[in-house]
Amino acid sequence: MGRFEMFVGGLRVRLLVREARTLKDKRQVIRSIKDRLHQDLGVCAAEVGALEDHRQTILGFSTVSNEAAQARQVLEQVVARLRAHPVAEFCNHEIEVLSFDELGSGEF
Repeated sequence: MGRFEMFVGGLRVRLLVREARTLKDKRQVIRSIKDRLHQDLGVCAAEVGALEDHRQTILGFSTVSNEAAQARQVLEQVVARLRAHPVAEFCNHEIEVLSFDELGSGEF
């Protein structure tokens, strides 16, 4: 069996949902964002911070690829779409792409 590469990309982003009056309002916006980005770009997403704050959220996104550059490109597309979102205000983000070998130490 030949050697193969696997890269895992992670994105953490902080958003402000100014128009949200309740947690329910915020979660409707978040659900819409997660569903659209999963459908369009194939990323997985979860709310990972500011869970009880009805105006801000921290979302985590992930993608897997056989090329580090491809994983980063997908996450940069997520950032671009979030910057242009009409309801959620983009605050900041961080991206990290790791080789699967960096994440674990097992034989496959």
